[in-house]
Amino acid sequence: MTLDMIINATVTLLVTIDPVGLAPLFLAVTGGMDRAQRRETGTRAIVIGFAVMVLFAVLGTAILALFGVTLAAFRVAGGLLLFWIAFEMIFEKRQERHENTANRAISADHVRSVAVFPLAIPLIAGPGAISALVLLSGDFAGPLERAALIGIVAAILALTWVIFILAERVDRLLGETGRSVLTRLLGVILSALAVQFVADGVRTLAAA
Repeated sequence: MTLDMIINATVTLLVTIDPVGLAPLFLAVTGGMDRAQRRETGTRAIVIGFAVMVLFAVLGTAILALFGVTLAAFRVAGGLLLFWIAFEMIFEKRQERHENTANRAISADHVRSVAVFPLAIPLIAGPGAISALVLLSGDFAGPLERAALIGIVAAILALTWVIFILAERVDRLLGETGRSVLTRLLGVILSALAVQFVADGVRTLAAA
């Protein structure tokens, strides 16, 4: 395990989870709740999201093996998925899709269960984050490496929890323009990481 691996994993998960981008969505789905209820909802969502992500961090490669999928093939497929997410971030389609998901949850009167849907799944532990974890689990194969990967997930979700608690201030501080610029910047970074995943997968498949 190298410092580059840790940085790559941190950046990939930070971008796919996008804690800052979740702030306005958290405010939307917890509309009408008081501060204590918001804190409880945010905490529950983080715990559930963490459990889901740890499952894929620990069993990611085993799940692939169960379906007979090689890690190299998943690198290509996962990289393409992450690239699509990056594309949506750059052109602000991902935020719009997340907002639609949040609005559906509210209109369907699921306010009591918003910690599970849509906060924990799919806003926190979404397809992008899960795909990234499965990809990263191939590099973080040993017990210490897996522990480090889980630690990275825990740190990012701790940051997400803090942002949930301070959601009103964060949203007011960044404003719509700030969120837009940050989302596009993170999208460009994610697109580069996605291309690297695809390139590594293609290289491994070609050598096989």
